[in-house]
Amino acid sequence: MLDGTVTEKILRPHRDDVLLAVISVLAGLLMWSLGVHSNSGRHFLPGWAALVPLVVLAAMELLRRTAPRAGLVVGTLGVVADQFTVGSLATVLIFTDLMYAAVVYGKPSMARRLPVTTGLITVAVTVASLAWLRTPQALLIGVITGLVSFGPALTGATLRNHREAAVAARLRAEQTALLAEMDRAQAVVAERARMARELHDMVANHLSAIAIHSTAALSIDSPATSREALGVIRENSVQGLAEMRRLIGLLRDAGVDQEAAAVPSLDGLDALLEQARTNGTASGLEFVLHDDRPPGRPLPAPVELAAYRIVQESLTNALKHAARGTVAVRVARDDGLLTVRVDSPYGDRPGPRAPGSGAGLIGMRERTELLGGAFTAGPAGPVWQVRATLPAEEKAVRE
Repeated sequence: MLDGTVTEKILRPHRDDVLLAVISVLAGLLMWSLGVHSNSGRHFLPGWAALVPLVVLAAMELLRRTAPRAGLVVGTLGVVADQFTVGSLATVLIFTDLMYAAVVYGKPSMARRLPVTTGLITVAVTVASLAWLRTPQALLIGVITGLVSFGPALTGATLRNHREAAVAARLRAEQTALLAEMDRAQAVVAERARMARELHDMVANHLSAIAIHSTAALSIDSPATSREALGVIRENSVQGLAEMRRLIGLLRDAGVDQEAAAVPSLDGLDALLEQARTNGTASGLEFVLHDDRPPGRPLPAPVELAAYRIVQESLTNALKHAARGTVAVRVARDDGLLTVRVDSPYGDRPGPRAPGSGAGLIGMRERTELLGGAFTAGPAGPVWQVRATLPAEEKAVRE
């Protein structure tokens, strides 16, 4: 229960507070026994009465962390009562610690108010003493009041501000580290996705051709067909191995020159379609290219790469799934946009097929969205249409 928890917390003070209370009582008893008093000559109670405020304030030391406000209230009453006895310096010192603890361990509102309140009290006591006694020695009363109340409160407020600043700095450091770790994890995920797209786009075309022609060679008992299939298989194996070597070189950071050479562009579309024609002969496919880009207007390298990979993956999907007919590739640039469109016959297809996983469509969509473009793919009547719109300006790509 809440009440039981609070009661237990109050009844079990910090061991340092217990030690401080015991030392305070012993020090006060020692000074009292030696006749060291703070109010000699102006007391109204017997000498032993000074021990009562001493014991009460020492008991409040047990509450300096768990109930600092209650300790300060009782301590204030006790130090006032001490002024009517012979007085004990230990009682006053205990009160200064209670004031300090109230600011350090109390609520934020009390920690803000106490330095201001004690400061005003110090000024008021100083002015009143000067007005009442009209002697320079009256300033000592204000100084003592400030040392007993305002000084501990100001010290506690300073320490508390430093602690809160340290906690805030630690939290900011932890948040910064957490954000850095999140950025690192996101960067790793993004890099792995990029590597997966590159690996798929660079190798899938060749492996699909190998799968289709090897299936044809196994299913058609013809020496001419087998020889043609083996030729296509060998060519795609060699090209696929070269692509893999270039990719490994990039992953090993082999150098800027090699990296630049490994990034294809739209200038290689003719060679890409020629390779598709070679691989698609057995499937009854024809490939045509309509390049409507204006000459002399280069595209940003990321756009060139994305457009090339989208065409490459679309041709790979046509080799694996398209029916007999013509695969048309159209590339155009207008109003700051590059449009890539690939139309392939859609329908049942005789002969061998290569299995698909759907990773190619995911990769094309990711490439387009990373550049802020739009991508669609799906059947449109008798054709399967792939359409990608990419920003063609350098500024748009960077933003």
